[in-house]
Amino acid sequence: MRKNLKEARRKAGMTQKEVAEYLDMTERAYQKIEYGTRIGKIKTWDKLEDLFGTHQRILRKDSSD
Repeated sequence: MRKNLKEARRKAGMTQKEVAEYLDMTERAYQKIEYGTRIGKIKTWDKLEDLFGTHQRILRKDSSD
């Protein structure tokens, strides 16, 4: 699981569905990115970086890192 991504989303007061809509993808597709079972495109990570104001290297970290 990408703990930092989940934490950033919660800190922003957003649901997975809201983030998915912002990214123009399904909620399930976003969940896979947050859970770490899908990598996600660079463009997606750029948008997440802008949305949460956190560098994507930090957002991408797994809970095992």
